[in-house]
Order: sequence, then structure tokens, then C-alpha cells
Amino acid sequence: MRILITGAAGFIGFNLSNYLLKQKCKIFGIDNFDNYYSVPLKKKRIEILKKNKNFNFNKIDMNNKKLLKSFFLGKKIDIIINLAAQAGVRHSFENPKKYIDVNILGFLNLVEEAKNNKIKKFIYASSSSVYGENINFPLKESEKLNPKNIYAVSKKLNEEIAEMHQKIDKISFVGLRFFTVYGEWGRPDMFMMKLFKSQLTNKIFYLNNYGNHLRDFTYINDVVNAVSKIIKKKFTKHEIFNICSNSPVNIYDVVKDFNKKYPVKVKLTKIHKADILKTHGSNKKLNKNIAKIKYSDFYNTFYQTFEWYKKNKIYKF
Repeated sequence: MRILITGAAGFIGFNLSNYLLKQKCKIFGIDNFDNYYSVPLKKKRIEILKKNKNFNFNKIDMNNKKLLKSFFLGKKIDIIINLAAQAGVRHSFENPKKYIDVNILGFLNLVEEAKNNKIKKFIYASSSSVYGENINFPLKESEKLNPKNIYAVSKKLNEEIAEMHQKIDKISFVGLRFFTVYGEWGRPDMFMMKLFKSQLTNKIFYLNNYGNHLRDFTYINDVVNAVSKIIKKKFTKHEIFNICSNSPVNIYDVVKDFNKKYPVKVKLTKIHKADILKTHGSNKKLNKNIAKIKYSDFYNTFYQTFEWYKKNKIYKF
């Protein structure tokens, strides 16, 4: 199977590429090495992937239509997995235009090439943020969407574009609403990595909303396992799946537990306008229609990630 993974240098893109390469898939990875967070970290991920002869990488910005078009020539790609996006909910308040350029226009360019190259399956990253604030937990895929920032709006629009093109172009689109993915090789700007860094550098960790958040954390290995099952499944219409553990935990409790074992300076702060109080998704649709995923224990993998973090020096970039 020949698979294109956009955002291959990203957290999920790297881990998924690594997993699929072990399954003997031919992986074409593209990324533009955006500097939203550490470029050396992204390059280190690609360096690891390049050790496998079945991995082919090209530095491409999806807004460069000419370069994107030429990339597809002769590749005979079977499936597109679009994980390229401008990440960061809070950053979307500072630079909203970038989210339009990357998450919407870049997405449209990729859809156009899927059509031009007669690619029949297109899997793409959406986000739990499309639900916004809600009270109907656990959230099902059929729940009304209520995005509260431009990042979430861009993901919701991706879903609407996919729905439209599914009917027009006969491409099988599958949207993945990821819920707070964590684990080894995670983004430096994420909650856990910030906490780990504060502990190791003896610097203050700022805990937003006094830790009064519930998050449906989903371990990266469970995520790639779920996506690999979706890749093998045939679809006749646009489908959307929550990728979540269905087991939210309290952020304050996580920090408190960590602090008992590894003392860290914590400063409680007010809620940020971008923050959602609670995320909790239902994974019943995935379990019923794709496969029953055995989700990892949160605290075991949380401390496993910390042990990995301590041994790796890449986060000093």
C-alpha cells in the first residue's frame, strides 16, 4: 500500500509513519517544517523515518500548488492521510490568517490533487475542538458543533468540504476528531511537555484555570492503532470518528499526583479565553464499526512518557 502522510514531521504524523513503515507500507511524507515549534525536533523525527528505505520525504508547503502538483506525478498513491495543519488553539487568536491559509486553503489544494490523481480514500485530521463547550457527555459524532476559535472553525470547515467533495468527486473521506493526544515525541507546547520541562529545569509551571479542566487524554500508540484499522476499512460515504479514550481526567489531579513524586513549582492562573472546560468523547462508533481498541492506562503511559522525556535531549531545542 502506498500512502501519503502530510505533516509527517509532526507528532501524530511521525508516530503514524513509523508504525505503518513497520507494517511494510510505502510512505510518502511531506512537511513544510513550520516554525510554530522546534524545527530541529521535526527534522529529528524525519531523520529517524528516513532510516527506513520505504520512506520517501519531500519538503513541501501545501499552499504551493505548483510544487504539490508536481509531487504527485508518478507516485501512484493509494491513500492520503492529511495531518498537516497549523496547530495551537491559543495561537489562533494571535495569527488567525495563518489558520485560513494552512488549514483551509492547503486542505483544498490537497483535495484537488486527490481528485486529479483519482485517489479513492482521503483520511484527514479534525479535532475535538469542533464541539466547543458542551454538556452532553460523552460527546457523540452526531452532536451539534459549536467551535469557539478560528482553529476549531477551520477543522469544522474541513469536515464540510469533505462532505461536499465526497458527493461530487466520489472520494471516500474519513475525518478523525482527535482528543488531546499525548505521549512520546509530543509537541513541546503541550501541557505534559511543559510540566515535564518545568520539573527538570526547576522553573515555574503555570496551571491555567487553577487546574479545573477535564481532558479526554488519548495515548499516541492507541491513536495510531485506531488509524491503522481505519486505513484497512472500506467506506462508501463520508464518515467521522472520535479518536478518544472515553476516560477524562482532571488536570489538577494529574499535576498533584506528579508533584508528589517529582516536585515542581506550580503557579495557579486564571482561565484562558481559548480553553474548553471539559472534553469527553464517545468511542462507541469506532468500536462498533471499525475495531475495539484497548486503550492504555493514563497514569502508566503518563509516567512512561516522562521517563522517555528525561532520557531524550531533543526538547532542549
